[in-house]
Amino acid sequence: MKMERIENVALIRIDTGKGNAINVAWLERMNELLFELSESDARAVVITGSGAFFSAGLDLPSLLPLDKPAMQKFIQSFNDTMLRLFEVRLPMCAAVNGHAVAGGCVLALQADYRIMSDGAFKIGLNEVPLGLGLPAVVVETLRSQVPASSLLPIALDGRLLSPHEALELELIQEVAPEAAVVERAVAWARERGNLPQVAFQQVKRSLRRPAIEAVKAANERDAGRWTESWFSESGQQRIREAVARLSRKK
Repeated sequence: MKMERIENVALIRIDTGKGNAINVAWLERMNELLFELSESDARAVVITGSGAFFSAGLDLPSLLPLDKPAMQKFIQSFNDTMLRLFEVRLPMCAAVNGHAVAGGCVLALQADYRIMSDGAFKIGLNEVPLGLGLPAVVVETLRSQVPASSLLPIALDGRLLSPHEALELELIQEVAPEAAVVERAVAWARERGNLPQVAFQQVKRSLRRPAIEAVKAANERDAGRWTESWFSESGQQRIREAVARLSRKK
């Protein structure tokens, strides 16, 4: 994972392999890059993935062996990192270059604007079919980003959506040709980066404050609840089935 510069735009490119799945090392590196971003003079940021994946979500094979305290620590770290992304005051665009599943969709939701590659890619929150709940950082950032009528099909049905289905539900704002998705995202970010910075940041913070406060109020309690769903009988069975499917694909 690295950060590049294109004029006034910082480009964070996720290239961690294994579908850019999120594990402990992934979170540590993202937090390093967010610190670098806070120390830079960038005026906007774009986050994108590599290959066929924006991010496949949590790295299930590496997380399955964790005991309950370790898993709760991990999900708390995940929540904290996603909230740090949500609190970035710069204009942020997600260039969703490929599949954005579960935690990958959550990552995209932290941006102000989402542009997805047109192709045989999927995006969505499939936690409920896996027997998992949604932490407050997911529910509140989703609630602040999509219309109320889209919450049920996205969060409860747990379907993985094509780019055009996601556009219809306003989970994303644009569909672009695969070869042009990063270029389009950088153009969006550059334009917003040229707006008066103090005014943009003040208004963005005000718009996001209710979600941020709700997440912080529920965070520790919510991590415990999510961990219980992870270790429930149905949750463990479905997660193990998902890991087995991943193993067969290798």
